[in-house]
Amino acid sequence: MKESLELKQERIKEVLRPLSSAVVSYSGGVDSTLVAILAHQILQEGMLAVIVESPLHPPRELARAKETARALGFPLQSMEIHEISIPEFKGNPLRRCYLCKKHRLTFLKKKASAEGWDAVLDGTNADDAAMHRPGGKALEELGVISPLQIAGLTKSHIRALAKKLALPNWDSPSRPCLATRFPYGMELSTDLLKRVDAAEEALEGIGLRQVRVRLQAPDQALIEVDKGEMARLYEKDNQNQVVKKLRGLGFRRILLDEDGYRSGSMDEQGRPRRCRTLYSAEG
Repeated sequence: MKESLELKQERIKEVLRPLSSAVVSYSGGVDSTLVAILAHQILQEGMLAVIVESPLHPPRELARAKETARALGFPLQSMEIHEISIPEFKGNPLRRCYLCKKHRLTFLKKKASAEGWDAVLDGTNADDAAMHRPGGKALEELGVISPLQIAGLTKSHIRALAKKLALPNWDSPSRPCLATRFPYGMELSTDLLKRVDAAEEALEGIGLRQVRVRLQAPDQALIEVDKGEMARLYEKDNQNQVVKKLRGLGFRRILLDEDGYRSGSMDEQGRPRRCRTLYSAEG
């Protein structure tokens, strides 16, 4: 890295110092955790992290996020939101991410305004600008500040700095909301969200870290696993355990994407997938 981690850390702090107080949109991921801990260092009692409790996020991830906040000592409040009660969002359109982000951040901005907080911060980073991130428009519309993006930190910079600061989640795999497992146009429901979550928990249960269970249809699961972990799923006992669990969840077809996990794969238009069938009720 051409620029030292100390300098990158200082650049983030330069964004934070002019603020008198701030609410941090916190998810428990490494990006928002880094913003939260640095904001707490700079603003002290003038900082509050807020996490969303939603059907879009697994309870175990919420518990991990709360434990991280406790371990690092910054204040945290929860805010309950049910995005699938929004008719357009439930229909899962192309601008799903924008609708979700706008809905959440509007609540957060109202809270900040009502309680006298100076700004709302989030963990968007410099890599996000180059990727398909419809939610970025909501950040601009609502005036949310993204210190990591302003300071020019990419994901690799963030993980390196988080490791240097001994953040407990510095190498945790990314965990975007469960709606990203659905193809656009497939209606979102609490039942399907829970089914996807349970399927991913089963994969984590055999020791996998970076996994996704994408839906091709309500009863068809497509598994993505990091290539470095693929061999674990090829082990017969592990594969049988996963297939048994997913069949019990109601999946009648279970596929493995042999190209492995990749962020945003549901946005790949026209890209063929190389899949192996692990189970099919049709034989």
